[in-house]
Amino acid sequence: MKSILIKDTTREEREEIIRSSLDCGGGCENCSSCWLGGGSPWDIYQDYIDGKREIKEINRGYIDEYRHGRQIK
Repeated sequence: MKSILIKDTTREEREEIIRSSLDCGGGCENCSSCWLGGGSPWDIYQDYIDGKREIKEINRGYIDEYRHGRQIK
């Protein structure tokens, strides 16, 4: 498997990584992430696509924010 780190990918490759990762096969109409407050996945991962933050950092921040707002440990 090829590395998905920013240093090892182009912007176009990062866009494809996000696009293919988000393809659950059900289509957006069957997903409740956006309208339940999860936010647009494209907005969430824009920093990765732009080469600013790794996916791991974005996911960690998102989970921390989700847990904090819901008092989940």
